[in-house]
Amino acid sequence: MEGFELLEDKVRKAADLVKKLRHENGRLAEERDRAQARLADAEAGLKKAEAAARKAEEGGAAAREAEKLSAELAAMKKDRDEVRRRIAALVEVLEGLDG
Repeated sequence: MEGFELLEDKVRKAADLVKKLRHENGRLAEERDRAQARLADAEAGLKKAEAAARKAEEGGAAAREAEKLSAELAAMKKDRDEVRRRIAALVEVLEGLDG
């Protein structure tokens, strides 16, 4: 009968091991679900950060373009003032011919 008792003991130990493994499996599944949720949150945050970076980059490009246009405008105003000065000088010369 000792062989049967040994078999019963092994079956009980196997059943206990199965229970422990099922419990551990459940715990690991919950941990996996939490990790997947954190991953989804991190990916959403990354997308927001990437969008913000693109927007900032576009804003920087717009600022550089505005600076360039501002410099061009200043140069054109300077050229216009020079042309006005020279035309005024020519008008004075022409008025001097009438007199």
